[in-house]
Amino acid sequence: MNVVPDTSVVIDGRVSLAIEDGSFEDATICVPEAVVAELEAQANDGLDGGWEGLEELQALTALAEDGTIDLEYVGERPTAIERGHASEGEIDALIRDLAEDLEATFFTSDVVQAEVAKAKGLEVEYVSPEVREVGTLTIEEYFDSETMSVHLKTDAVPMAKRGELGGMHYEPVAEEPLDEGTMDTYAREVVDGARESSDGFIELSEPGMKIVQFRDYRIAMARPPFSDGIEITAVKPIAQTDIEDYEHADELKGRLLEAQRGVLISGSPGAGKSTFAQSVARYLNDNDYAVKTMEKPRDLQVGPEITQYTELGGRMEKTADALLMVRPDYTIYDEVRKTDDFEVFGDMRLAGVGMIGVVHATRPIDALQRLIGRVELGVIPQVVDTVVYIEAGEVSTVYDVKTEVKVPAGLTEEDLARPVILVTDFRTGEPAYEIYTFNRQVVTVPLTDEDGPESESGVDRIAKQEIEREIRSIAHGYVDVELKSQDRAVVYVDEGDISSVIGKGGGRITDIENRLGIDIDVRTHDEKPGHASSSAAGDRAGNTPAGGQAGRIVTPEITSRHVVIPVDGNHGETVEIQAGGEYLFTATVSRGGEIQVSRGSSIAEELERAIDRKQPITVV
Repeated sequence: MNVVPDTSVVIDGRVSLAIEDGSFEDATICVPEAVVAELEAQANDGLDGGWEGLEELQALTALAEDGTIDLEYVGERPTAIERGHASEGEIDALIRDLAEDLEATFFTSDVVQAEVAKAKGLEVEYVSPEVREVGTLTIEEYFDSETMSVHLKTDAVPMAKRGELGGMHYEPVAEEPLDEGTMDTYAREVVDGARESSDGFIELSEPGMKIVQFRDYRIAMARPPFSDGIEITAVKPIAQTDIEDYEHADELKGRLLEAQRGVLISGSPGAGKSTFAQSVARYLNDNDYAVKTMEKPRDLQVGPEITQYTELGGRMEKTADALLMVRPDYTIYDEVRKTDDFEVFGDMRLAGVGMIGVVHATRPIDALQRLIGRVELGVIPQVVDTVVYIEAGEVSTVYDVKTEVKVPAGLTEEDLARPVILVTDFRTGEPAYEIYTFNRQVVTVPLTDEDGPESESGVDRIAKQEIEREIRSIAHGYVDVELKSQDRAVVYVDEGDISSVIGKGGGRITDIENRLGIDIDVRTHDEKPGHASSSAAGDRAGNTPAGGQAGRIVTPEITSRHVVIPVDGNHGETVEIQAGGEYLFTATVSRGGEIQVSRGSSIAEELERAIDRKQPITVV
């Protein structure tokens, strides 16, 4: 009796089991070289199935040496073209052809293979993939009721994050480091458990990296060469909250139910963003909204009535297209990180779907600012109208986001009215920020003094920057700006620059005043109160005082796309670029020993103007 097994039963270990229970007694097991090639390729790619299949071949060799079976390797290795078309059934066809030529029993646990072989008239032995009852995993022993995550690595002591949200501690949970053999056993147990349990699945399988969802655990496993040793990180949610558990829940609940909204849930890693998102998902589902999730990997802990989707064909935009056909009322997007994620989030929101995104941010306003440049400024309030900031497991800040056409705060001229994104504290109704385009730049202006009552307000900082930018484009020497009020400023310049700044008949300064919406009084440095001497002004202009840090003069090169500043010998360092002693910007030197500034940007324009005026460009 000849038996030709395919790759599926070799990986499952079902061939040796069938021999041991007497099904293939005195049989000749004919292993196709195509099966060996598939197993070898999978093992080289770091896939567990390849290694498990090679272990089964070694078990068959041992049975042959004992005289239990005869073992032969038959056929030829598939060509590169045939291997490239393996997903289309080329390798399967080669194995079936061998079974036919040898008049052998075709042995498989692949139901499609079995049906095709039967249609071809082959004698088929089909066994369904063995499903075993999976108990607990060994790594679960490292968890207790306060453990959020366990971190294991070869030759390192096991560590865990334990405590309450906002008060986690990273601490050892054993005394001895784990060796490579133990780590490999743990990793294989996790993969086997995910395959064999109805409560588990492999979320991601790449050479060197696997992500598994097993019951309540999300387990990431890395192997060399992707990592420098076998590493296992297992995460389990320790908090299951309801939206009513959060302060100001009534206002939030009403806001979510009155209309399908665009919400960003933001906070630092470990702050409790996903826990809050889960409570929102359950609340919306309980109030007759159809809720779905978009996740990679799937991590949120929600009920079976909420379907969790991942990438379709490796792309979230395909998932979004599919969800638009499903027509959810709300979709939870966990996590929104890359530009593609923000674009998908925006497209679905503008299509009328309520969207709730989970975003990493260290301040409440940072979540909204991450949309700038990724979503057109004018539609941001249509994409996101609510920002919820989570800190230490609590709702710390809620912002309402909307657009008004108005004169931005701090400006007075009516002809400066423009669309302004108003960011308002939802609880107090007090304006917190304004976002708008000012002098061709998008600016985010805080309307409260973030650093205390004595600090300069955001409006003042923006105004001073813009006035200084305008005057420096004309003046050759040092420029100093002093704001007297929201609609009046004094600009101090070198005496030789007075006529250039004011212009013939005051026309130039009048144009600047009209453009910025502020009255500007132009004076010399000598007229500034407290002015000591002209040498002090010279120091402000960039002449290095005693003990100061001298700059190195460089010669920038202007190409069609960049202004290139050579900084030899300083790659990887952070340096300050100055023009005529005036600070322009700070940058990190590339590995090639240069800094590239894209032409057309405001910094490049200033740099080019300085070069045209033959001001020395220095690197500090």
